[in-house]
Amino acid sequence: MASITPCYKKASASHASVLRWFLCELALCVASLALLAAGAARADGIDVRRAVVTPAEDTYLLDAELEVRLTQVLDEVLHKGVPLYFALDFELIRARWYWINEKVAVVHQQQRLSYNTLTRQYRVGTGTLYQNFSTLAEALAYMTRIRRRLELDPGALQKGTTYAAMLRMRLDSTQLPKPFQLQTGRNWDVSSDWYRWTVTP
Repeated sequence: MASITPCYKKASASHASVLRWFLCELALCVASLALLAAGAARADGIDVRRAVVTPAEDTYLLDAELEVRLTQVLDEVLHKGVPLYFALDFELIRARWYWINEKVAVVHQQQRLSYNTLTRQYRVGTGTLYQNFSTLAEALAYMTRIRRRLELDPGALQKGTTYAAMLRMRLDSTQLPKPFQLQTGRNWDVSSDWYRWTVTP
């Protein structure tokens, strides 16, 4: 009877060691799957990295950095010669307890991203201004670096007052050719969430 107890203890220690190893491996697998899922979620879409409103001479500047990752479908459509239009929306709002909120500044900016299959160049257009790029990464970097003067009335922003700012970018699917406008789903509905912050002059 005395000789059985040590063997039992050794067997229990061995099982505990195997169980610990199994739990560690399981935790690593779960962590790996979570990282893969996060990577897949970030594979395409639009993110606002940074956005601020800064004083400049007699007005203020909207300074923002975004990131656009095209879906595979949009990438294919672009390289077939179909231009993609992206809309930037910005609002600067002053809250008023006695009345509806006041929109101090509103920006709606449209940018056109296109690819020339003959010259193999990308073009980004804003209004009547265009710039060409040799790679898609360069074109997207230029398109998502926003530095724009805000059109404000003199004294529109009051010192010590807090304003709510919000910014987003989205694919304007209404500018696509009619057959593509009928397509729906995450491959076509590409936009960022509203990025919100406060501005206090």
